[in-house]
Amino acid sequence: MHRRILNVAEKNDAAKSLSRIMSRGNLTKKEGLSKYNKIFEFDFNILNSSCRMVMTSVSGHLLSMDFLSNFQKWNSCLPVELFEAQVQKFCTGTNIPIKKTLEREIRNCNTLIIWTDGDREGENIGHEIISVCKAVKPRIEIHRARFSEITYRSIMRACENLTRPDNLQSDAVDVRQELDLRIGAAFTRFQTLRLQRIFAAHLKDQLISYGSCQFPTLGFVVSRFKEIDAFISEDFYKIKVTLDTEDGVIDFNWKRVRLFYRHACEVIHQICLENPLATVTSVVSKPKSKWRPLPLDTVEFEKLVSRKLKIGAKEAMKIAEKLYNRGFISYPRTETNQFPSSMNLRQLIEYQTESSEWGDFAKSLVERGPTPRWGKKTDNAHPPIHPTKFTNTLQGNEKRIYELVVRHFLACCSQDAEGSETIVEITIARELFAVQGLIIIAKNYLEVYPYDRWSDKPLPAFVEGQQFQPTNISMVEGRTEPPPLLTESNLIDLMDKNGIGTDATHAEHIETIKARKYVAVQNGRFVPGELGIGLVEGYDSMGFEMSKPKLRAELEAGLKRICEGTRNKTEVLQEQITKYKEVFVKAAAEATKLDVALSKYLINESDQIMDNFQGKTIYSKFVNS
Repeated sequence: MHRRILNVAEKNDAAKSLSRIMSRGNLTKKEGLSKYNKIFEFDFNILNSSCRMVMTSVSGHLLSMDFLSNFQKWNSCLPVELFEAQVQKFCTGTNIPIKKTLEREIRNCNTLIIWTDGDREGENIGHEIISVCKAVKPRIEIHRARFSEITYRSIMRACENLTRPDNLQSDAVDVRQELDLRIGAAFTRFQTLRLQRIFAAHLKDQLISYGSCQFPTLGFVVSRFKEIDAFISEDFYKIKVTLDTEDGVIDFNWKRVRLFYRHACEVIHQICLENPLATVTSVVSKPKSKWRPLPLDTVEFEKLVSRKLKIGAKEAMKIAEKLYNRGFISYPRTETNQFPSSMNLRQLIEYQTESSEWGDFAKSLVERGPTPRWGKKTDNAHPPIHPTKFTNTLQGNEKRIYELVVRHFLACCSQDAEGSETIVEITIARELFAVQGLIIIAKNYLEVYPYDRWSDKPLPAFVEGQQFQPTNISMVEGRTEPPPLLTESNLIDLMDKNGIGTDATHAEHIETIKARKYVAVQNGRFVPGELGIGLVEGYDSMGFEMSKPKLRAELEAGLKRICEGTRNKTEVLQEQITKYKEVFVKAAAEATKLDVALSKYLINESDQIMDNFQGKTIYSKFVNS
């Protein structure tokens, strides 16, 4: 009799692809209790025996963390009590049929293999599956399959090297979920109930949520907006020298760049006009390279797709996960930008020689051999994002994102673009000017990578000591400009550098502040809304800097230490609860500052607001009483 093994993947598409690969297409399919999560059965040799594999899936997290029922209603307790209220993981809604499927199938199996994604969230989902199965069969044998792409080679390697589930990674997610629940619920209930009452005409039906990641994300948008608002533009003046040649107009740039004192610039300009003869003082030519891109990690992928394809990070990650589950690309959530030496890059490139668009480039790259750049980041779990096979069956944004992943992979395995840069310096009346020219010698990676630009800018043959009469010497006026509003790419970059969220959650937090109307997007750039800027100013006026990344960055650092085994789960959890509870109590005590800040933007109710500024009464209603 065959040993029966229950295999559980994170998504139905992944279960289907895994089953097809392992069974070589020789499988049967039946319905589970959830119509979205099928069951596939096939025979397979694993764990040194011939086994009957039962493959099914969950749909992401199987369980949800929430307070016990007596704390779930908004008016059931004071918000401050939520920092200590008991929490529990439940299975609700559409996940109940999935849970029942697992309970039914595990009864007929004696082994469980977890096939969830290989990041923290996947590890935690795996532990949720284990808890459901062990409740039915406590002594079940448990294994963990680890893989970064759904290809035959990767899946066979995972089957040959089954490991144990990683409790530390799962613990870190449990801590993050509990803290997000407690912090978010306490602040959200407090500020929503308070502000809906005070600003009833504007906020009566508005959920005014708080999250320890979404608020610093909002803070970045508000900070840039305020920087622009406070910017004082100044007039500046500079001298521009032009020379008309057979190849076009050459612009020489002033070495002083610009002056802010008009009269001084006018004096220098007049001296140049009176002594206009230009003398070439230096001609320097040197090799110039444009570096090929680094292997692609998640943050760079999100930024690149947002900037070049104009596809939002959330949608891009959703598409990337579909491509991964269908076996077209590797796992798209990775912090690694260096290929492991064990990867057969040449074979991956050979797959792409079938393409009518980049196949010729791939063939030449196979002949030369891959020479990828070596990044500095690795999560020791997943390789950079790369194509795992060739396909020409995709349409729309799926095709565009797959093409970007392929072209980026080929580009990073290619060679830097090579050119020759010439810098010519001249003097006119002792003032220094310079111009740069570029001749591209070998495009290399640029032949396959349209997302970068490098243009020829030829110069005539100048020689040191040569003199010429410029076509024009003019004084140009301008005004300094503030930095631009943030794009999604800018925002993701700031979140990454400041430790706000993870590569798996950046897009989610950005979508939240948009959905709450804390920010709006205009011409691809983020502008804070009245509610968003008022909230930030209100909390900042209390001195807590809740819109700054420090508090959340400390939490993320604590979660990383849990994963590394250097901090205890309970210690980090209690430390953070204590810290945020203290902030909450102080913020509630100074809540009138929130009212004042918002009143500047919700001005239609300013008279009514002043009548309602009985902060102690409102504070006691929602916190103390």
